[in-house]
Amino acid sequence: MQIGVLTALYQNLSFTQVLDKVKVMGITAVELGTGAYAPNPHIDLDRMLENKAAREAYQEELDDRGMIISALSCHGNPIHPNPEEAKNADTIYRKTVKLAMLMEIPVVNTFSGLPSGCPGDRMPNWVTCPWPPHFLEILKYQWDEIGIPYWKDATVFAADHGIKIGIEIHPGMLIFNVETMLRMRNEAGPALGANFDPSHLFWNGVDVIAAIRKLSSAIHHVHGKDCYIDHQNIAINGCNDHKPYEQIANRSWTFRTIGYGHDLKFWKDFVSALRLVGYDYVISIEHEDAMMSKEEGLAKAVALLKEAVITDHPGEMYWA
Repeated sequence: MQIGVLTALYQNLSFTQVLDKVKVMGITAVELGTGAYAPNPHIDLDRMLENKAAREAYQEELDDRGMIISALSCHGNPIHPNPEEAKNADTIYRKTVKLAMLMEIPVVNTFSGLPSGCPGDRMPNWVTCPWPPHFLEILKYQWDEIGIPYWKDATVFAADHGIKIGIEIHPGMLIFNVETMLRMRNEAGPALGANFDPSHLFWNGVDVIAAIRKLSSAIHHVHGKDCYIDHQNIAINGCNDHKPYEQIANRSWTFRTIGYGHDLKFWKDFVSALRLVGYDYVISIEHEDAMMSKEEGLAKAVALLKEAVITDHPGEMYWA
């Protein structure tokens, strides 16, 4: 298993500067954003698609440092009710899949997106409960008429290019928990799976280890990000919280660097559960800790993961 990083935290640095900076920390994989909601300072999608020499130059820089690109990320909303926004996200997704194929990068990460509640709505509509009855009507429209048809087609497109999709399970999206992830995978096919980010599950009360066991081979990529649960605020207001992220003292939860929401024992269990279900690829650190600088946050995350990750293949059970 390798330690990686989503390079969006170093938007002021070039691709090679990022590689040099993170290599000395012990990071051996990078995840690059290609557009939509994802910042894309480290790869020019159109240029790389058109220019074989540029792709080869990127690969040479990686090879020289013994590093890989674990995934390309194009988090967007390809089923947005605004046709222009949906088309832009879908175009970036398809270009990203094509580039991943050309560069032999196995995974493209994205969001499932979220449509409107009915034809003619102008904004996405996230349903969180079954009553009043119109919520179930919304869900039927979102899944049967928009979400499933789109992701069936998008998954075939990825599979035809030899690429796996990593959907980030995220609140405010059609796929926001394990059940919705597996439902869409069952409809669309096995090329669609999860970019497993535990931070979004923690604050929903999910047992992350149980979620890993349930998803099993549907996990295509993993993000390393922690979440601090403020039980005092949850006791008053519950888990759903739309206050701005900077209002940390008043929020029910907040993103933290690895180790500042859950301890080393949890992260050892996390890594062990991933290995148990056959995932032995990259844990890509996503730094979004508002209480810590990116330098300190990344360094502390790497230090903890070095203690937790299992790098060698298991040996023979000589005792059995």
